[in-house]
Amino acid sequence: MKIKRSLFLILRKEFSTTDKVVILYGARQTGKTTLSNDLLKSINGKILKVNADEEKYLDILSSRDLEKIKLLTGGYNVLFIDEAQRINNIGINLKIIHDGIPDLKLLVTGSSSFDLANQIREPLTGRTSTYKLFPISLKELNESHNVFELQNRLEEFMVYGMYPDLFNYNSYERKEKYLRELAGAYLYKDIFEISQIRNISKIRDLLRLLAFQIGSEVSINELANSLGLSQETVNSYIDLLEKSFIVFRLSGFSRNLRKEITKRDKIFFWDLGIRNTLIDNLSSLNKRNDIGALWENFIVAERMKYLAYNEIFTSSYFWRTYTGAELDYVEEHKGELFAYEIKYKKPKLKAPKTWVDNYSSNYKCITLDNFWEFVV
Repeated sequence: MKIKRSLFLILRKEFSTTDKVVILYGARQTGKTTLSNDLLKSINGKILKVNADEEKYLDILSSRDLEKIKLLTGGYNVLFIDEAQRINNIGINLKIIHDGIPDLKLLVTGSSSFDLANQIREPLTGRTSTYKLFPISLKELNESHNVFELQNRLEEFMVYGMYPDLFNYNSYERKEKYLRELAGAYLYKDIFEISQIRNISKIRDLLRLLAFQIGSEVSINELANSLGLSQETVNSYIDLLEKSFIVFRLSGFSRNLRKEITKRDKIFFWDLGIRNTLIDNLSSLNKRNDIGALWENFIVAERMKYLAYNEIFTSSYFWRTYTGAELDYVEEHKGELFAYEIKYKKPKLKAPKTWVDNYSSNYKCITLDNFWEFVV
């Protein structure tokens, strides 16, 4: 099943109207190569496609030698480098290409942002347009399916997730097999290839602990004690998992009211299929005791995709006080605050008084009945 990706038109416009290096980040299996090939098919010109796994290209594209690079790219209008994080000194070499061959368009993908970004940020300052590709979003599905059709598949999405390949499988058994393969070492293979981490069991154990705590504030100290690691190490592991697009975090919102909780974050998964596989629970919703947490993760992740694909720049938080007042999700946009509670069925009609008195009366409860306008 071919799904039109929200980034396609954005990337095509960017590619045709600027001379910047277009960079596409995303986790493995989110469809970066497919999207890039679709983009390239819509572009006139001769295209050189380079897979960074192929050794014949590595020496030249890491050489810092403009003449060698010109020999490789001569006669081409576009250079596409897939999985560019595997090329040494990719940032400085892209700068050399961008500055030395100004008529050559550059499209680059990478599944591990932490290494590619670190290599690229400084040498390519002001020369890049960067985008992130996530698992399929409801907004993208809504292009070819109506709300009624998608509503009937919500349980499937909340249990098995929304990685592109899942839409090609008709049986839940095949979906489960795919997820188990993906949630194994493959999903975070780049972490072990590029970082100094060698203990895969600690990463898996950390992910399982995080998977059990979606929707709740996470104590780094408790995680460290459970894993037998230092707090600094746990924080660094979570940072790597974030930069590999497996998890993301929300920080506590505060304007320095003494009773607000800000030292702990909430950590969510970009895809619930991965989360559910990690805890060995792909049961239907009527057999689960974590529906509220699943729903919160699902809605927050879909909202984050929606904001990214529509290029709406906001700051996102949760909010809670020591006295128990809380909001699941808060957005700050153009100086204005918007508060949300996320409830699977029964709505919470009013925002906490402390929030209204100190911040804003912009409040909405997101439920099964009204979530479409929030994420689509």
